[in-house]
Amino acid sequence: MPAEKTPVEDLAEDQAAAELAQLAAEIAHHDERYHGHDAPEISDADYDGLKRRNEAVEARFPQLVRDDSPSRRVGAAPLPTFAQITHSRPMLSLDNTFSDEDVRDFVGSVYRFLGQLPDGSIAFTAEPKIDGLSMSIRYEKGRLVHAATRGDGTTGENVTENIKTIKEIPNRLPADVPEVVEVRGEVYMTKSDFLALNEKMAADGKQTYVNPRNTAAGSLRQLDPKVTASRNLKFFAYAWGEMSELPADTQMGMVERFKEWGFPVNPLMKRLFSVEEVISHYNEIGLKRPDLDYEIDGVVYKVDRLDLQQRLGFRSRSPRWATAHKFPAEQAFTHVERIDIQVGRTGALTPVARLTPITVGGVVVTNATLHNEDYIKGIGNSGERIRAEEHDIRVGDTVIVQRAGDVIPQVLDVVIEKRPHDAVAYEFPKKCPVCGSHAVRERNEKTGKLDSVTRCTGGFVCRAQAIEHLKHFVSRTAFDIEGLGAKQIDFFFENEDPSLQVRTAPDIFTLQRRQESSPLTKLENIEGFGRVSVRKLFEAIGERRSIALHRLIYALGIRHVGETTAKLLARHYGSYNAFAEAMREAADAAGEAWSDLNSIEGIGEIVARAIVEFFKEPRNGAVIARLLEEVTPQDAEAVAASSSPVAGKTVVFTGSLEKFTRDEAKARAESLGAKVAGSVSKKTDYVVAGPGAGSKLDKARELGVEVMDEDEWLVLIGG
Repeated sequence: MPAEKTPVEDLAEDQAAAELAQLAAEIAHHDERYHGHDAPEISDADYDGLKRRNEAVEARFPQLVRDDSPSRRVGAAPLPTFAQITHSRPMLSLDNTFSDEDVRDFVGSVYRFLGQLPDGSIAFTAEPKIDGLSMSIRYEKGRLVHAATRGDGTTGENVTENIKTIKEIPNRLPADVPEVVEVRGEVYMTKSDFLALNEKMAADGKQTYVNPRNTAAGSLRQLDPKVTASRNLKFFAYAWGEMSELPADTQMGMVERFKEWGFPVNPLMKRLFSVEEVISHYNEIGLKRPDLDYEIDGVVYKVDRLDLQQRLGFRSRSPRWATAHKFPAEQAFTHVERIDIQVGRTGALTPVARLTPITVGGVVVTNATLHNEDYIKGIGNSGERIRAEEHDIRVGDTVIVQRAGDVIPQVLDVVIEKRPHDAVAYEFPKKCPVCGSHAVRERNEKTGKLDSVTRCTGGFVCRAQAIEHLKHFVSRTAFDIEGLGAKQIDFFFENEDPSLQVRTAPDIFTLQRRQESSPLTKLENIEGFGRVSVRKLFEAIGERRSIALHRLIYALGIRHVGETTAKLLARHYGSYNAFAEAMREAADAAGEAWSDLNSIEGIGEIVARAIVEFFKEPRNGAVIARLLEEVTPQDAEAVAASSSPVAGKTVVFTGSLEKFTRDEAKARAESLGAKVAGSVSKKTDYVVAGPGAGSKLDKARELGVEVMDEDEWLVLIGG
């Protein structure tokens, strides 16, 4: 698991803002790898750890919750290969629980939100969590009209023709079903079909597949439906989207209707009334897990009554009335053959353990990230031991690796009894292995602590950083240049032909001119390109000569500046010239421009300093100047107004609310477009005060913030 970070309670606000920016970008990357490409890079356990850390920081600093926060996001953007379908109702993900105590907290939170005593009167359903691909299938007047993947939760990929090849999914429903029916569930591949497919692939001399989940997802995303049909995919129905009328008033009743309509439903689903029953069923399913012919990674609990589900409502990306209880990860033993260092876009040196191949839960794993220098030594970010002192990780060690559904595992511990007598402690490099520049660990000026990450100081001099920066620049959420992926960037960067060389972002936009005027090798004559692909590449580059301001800011690769921060900056400054001029003026940390930058909600001192330092670097200025000769940034669009009287407003609830629970009040406000904060500041628009309101009410009066009681609030929002 990753080395422990600074305890949340010890974070300063600017540290929290910087970490939330980093977590948003990191989790978005892993969402895209998992949901968009069916190729995860980290284990489920590591991913869940990132999300728990994000939630903990947000809970302490609710005023810093970002627009692109993982707590407000589901899945990843749909692939451009398929047409897109906008879901009539968002396909949200579930929060996760990992222990019996977590389950008790979930059940308790349901009772608390509803203002009831935990008397066992509320029923819950419990069913296996299928490890497959989420799907929404829409029927109108009983006829299947389209099917879409989850995508980013709002928009998915149109896979209608492929879904029609799955025999278990009916093309027509009985005559008495509602006029509009959206059935949601999971497409999966059985273990036996997966093994049979791999045997056939091996016999044909082809590469075998990694696991059933990724294989099912890849099979469903085939452009040729005949390929999908050959894979014998399966489906379990367990939820719904838009329904013109509900044929039942409970979760269990709805699933029973699905079964009557011809959909397969999971036979292990039960209705239960107590925490003890719920946990017992979880354990029972866990014991059956090895014998099931499909992969599961936990059990899903849902409040059974639909009227209670409606009252409980949703958080930004997940329902309050459901949670997923995950199974523990699987473990195995293997050897560390060597430790390599990878250099990222920001210069971070990340150690990677190359492992003797080992099968963990049916998947062959060969490497694992070791995170940083301290993690190798068994030390957390706060200086505490995360493994026994002598259990540092060395080449030749036998290690315990853990996998939770993905390919790359985590190294849990070292089997010290099996350590070779000649094994030596790993010495973390003091120089970048790519460019030879010094590698340093920065020290936090406020806390005096060393950063957990060692970074190359070479900047654009470092080939690895330059390549990774280019890959970031052309990525989907930056310039999004189709046909210019990681493989092509490597080719252009390493090429010695001046007409084909791309070393910095502006080179992308001069490539066509250099090719047209060059007497040397033509790109269309190089294997892997061709005339049509080259024409399409140049067209794609040309289409990005006018770019949204926030995309340009994000593409610059400024440390700590993710998509949301880029949007905040674009919205605040309006144009690139205004933004760049303000950043130059902000170099005076005592000036008005610096104060203005720090006043932007969601941008703290660490982020602000990173932006200013980026613009102070002459090499960055030179690259940007060349880029702006080729590219025109568009001015930011004004935020569209909403009909809600509280849309865009910041609200604080304080005191004992009597007409609704605090959770219900917050949920209603957010559904109307308001932001609910935990503290009062100059940016607060309304304070809703109930009996017993104290310091927050005093602060509101001091700052002149409008204060109202619950009745006045209800009048404002329309009841």
